[in-house]
Parts: sequence; structure tokens; C-alpha cells
Amino acid sequence: MFSPDVPNNRQHDLFDQTVVPEFGKELRVYSSSEIIDEIHLSMVDGVGPAITRRLLACFGSIRAIFDASPKDLRAVEGVGPKLADHLAHAREEYHPDRLIELCEKENYKILIPQDIRYPALLRTIPDPPAVLYLNGELLPRDNMALAVVGTRGMTYYGRKQTEKLTEGLVRAGFTVVSGMARGIDGTAHRTALERGGRTIAVLGSGFLNIFPPEHKDLYRQIAEHGAVLSEFPPYQVSLPGHFPQRNRIVSGMSLGVLVVESPLRSGSLITARMALEQDREVFAVPGPVDSAHSRGCNRLIREGAHLVESIDNILDELGPLPFPAAQSEEETAPIRHPAESRLNEREKKVLSLVETTPKPIDTIISASGLNPGQVLAVLSVLESRQLIVREGGNRVRRS
Repeated sequence: MFSPDVPNNRQHDLFDQTVVPEFGKELRVYSSSEIIDEIHLSMVDGVGPAITRRLLACFGSIRAIFDASPKDLRAVEGVGPKLADHLAHAREEYHPDRLIELCEKENYKILIPQDIRYPALLRTIPDPPAVLYLNGELLPRDNMALAVVGTRGMTYYGRKQTEKLTEGLVRAGFTVVSGMARGIDGTAHRTALERGGRTIAVLGSGFLNIFPPEHKDLYRQIAEHGAVLSEFPPYQVSLPGHFPQRNRIVSGMSLGVLVVESPLRSGSLITARMALEQDREVFAVPGPVDSAHSRGCNRLIREGAHLVESIDNILDELGPLPFPAAQSEEETAPIRHPAESRLNEREKKVLSLVETTPKPIDTIISASGLNPGQVLAVLSVLESRQLIVREGGNRVRRS
């Protein structure tokens, strides 16, 4: 049990962040004490998102949960004698203020879903983490993220495809998300960093217990140039059950999941299944029919995953972004559709003049400074890429 000898009676500056509305609810500002309660409950061994929802539905608040008797706690679905005992003694066994002190010392940030820094897409899944630990920085451009995952037993073919496709994603302005495991995951992170792109790692352990241990340098590079996330406290060691739990975050904060290479039994297939449950796109790279390392990918394709030979196959399938993303630090105009990354400067200029409500083409021509033929040609390209919709023949709007 983690309990460093530090004071636990002070207020913290860690939570002085703007919060955002819960979906379908009015803005509610959480107090520091409420956030500390969230952290406290998340520290209890065996409490995940599903158990948290059931406990709150039954008792109404975290403090009421900790005040409940073991008998009443055991009446909640999924709460056995061991977990009920942990919850009943949570105030003696777990010390959130000491954990907060550690995070402040190490410059880790603690996020709850109402925090504006919390990944926007991740909030929309059925079971978002109640608490996320962040090392590094999340940016608005991370709203356009794609997960790249695959086998730890990577082949030469898998490595080359991972490098090629990750480089294409970086050029298109995507943030690359993965689990920092050996094999495909690590190659995706390294390639994104080497190409000057953004990458986010999601861990199945805490920041002070990096797994695999040979990825400690990679972890530091990602934290410095991107972000590392975990729903586990910094001192938590990795356990087998943590990795499927981690995978729902990898898929949940991404527009889709790309499986590069996978046998029939692989954590990457779990990530793909979770992506489908979260209404995300699933992409897979086909492999040799006689390769055991590609049987998982080939099966995904047979079952309906999008076959990927190049980055264009991904861009063709992704629809408008649920949340606008900044394409780069240099460009201030938000990107609303991944296909915008393939536009040239003239096409971007014309698209910027098209609005979400129908607008006359003549007005766009006048504002563009281009001749009518050039604008009409560009509008045809934008329409073919499903970025705009033509209405009534002489009016267009954003799709």
C-alpha cells in the first residue's frame, strides 16, 4: 500500500482548471474536495468504471460509499467480500492527499472527465476513466488521433508497414496513439517521434513502474514531446488485467484503430473489438496468407474491417471530426475533417469560405479572388472528397 510520510491536511493547486459541462447537463464546477473523493475511490483495489457507476447509483456519493457497512456494500453487483472490506476501510487504507503530493512533486497532472484538459473523445465512451494521470501535455490537435496497434512479436513486414503508415499519419496531421508495448506499439511511437509528429502512450501501469522496462527512455521521450496517460496511480505495477482495461482508452480517445499485424490471439484484437463497441472505425493491414502473425488482421478484414494499403484508405473512410482539431501549431484555422489534410493551398482557401449553412457559389467566387472556373473546379474536388454538399445547384455548405 502506498503511504509516503507527507502531510495530508492542505489544499492543492492541482485542480485550478476550468471544467466543462457533462454531456446533456449544465456546467457544474467541482470543488477540490469532490475531486479528491474521486481520486480516493479510484485508488481502491478492484474499483473500475462499472463498479463506480453501480456504487454511486446505490449510495449517491463517494462519502456515502465509504460510510456504508460491508454488508450493504456486498449488496451491490460485482462487489465481493474482499472489495467490500477495502471500501469499508478506505479512509484508513488509502491516502489520496499523499498521492496528490507525489503527483505535484513529479509534475504529473490529475484529470477527471469534467476537466477541460481531459481527452474530448474519451469522454464519449460508456466507461471513461473516472481519473486520468497525465505526464506531458494534451493539445487541441489531439482531437484528430488514430490508434496504431499490433503484435509484440513483430516481423520485418510488420515493422515496415508500421513505419510507412505511421509516417503517413504524421504527415496528414494525426496524433498517433498506442500502448507503448513491445513490437508494433513501440515502433509506432518511435516513428511518430522521429518524423516530428505527436504521439500519446496509454499505460497499463503507473508512471513509476514502466512496462516493459526497456521502454523507459521511450516513455521519457513521449512525455517530453507528446503525452503519456494512465488510469492507474503512479506507483501501480502492471498486472495482466490492466492491459485490456488500458486498451479501451487507446481506442476511446481515437477516431479509429489501425491493426498492423496480429495473430489470432492478441491484445490488439481486443482493442479492435472495443473500438467497434465505441462506434470507432477499425482498419487492418492484410498480411501473407501463410503468416500466423497476420491471421488476426486477415480475419478482421473478412469480418468487415477496412483494408489498408496506404494512408489514403484511412482518410477515405473517416468522416467529420466530432470535435475540431488544430492541424498544426502554425495553422490557426481548425480542421473539421481528416480529408482536409490532403488539400492544397487553393483548396483550403476555398473551403474556408464555405460555411455550415448554404452559401451562394457566386459569393464564394467574389470572396476568393480566383476566377469562376478555378473556384468551380475546386468545389468539385471538395464535393468528391465529401467535404461540402451542393444544394439547389448554386449553393454549397460544409458536410
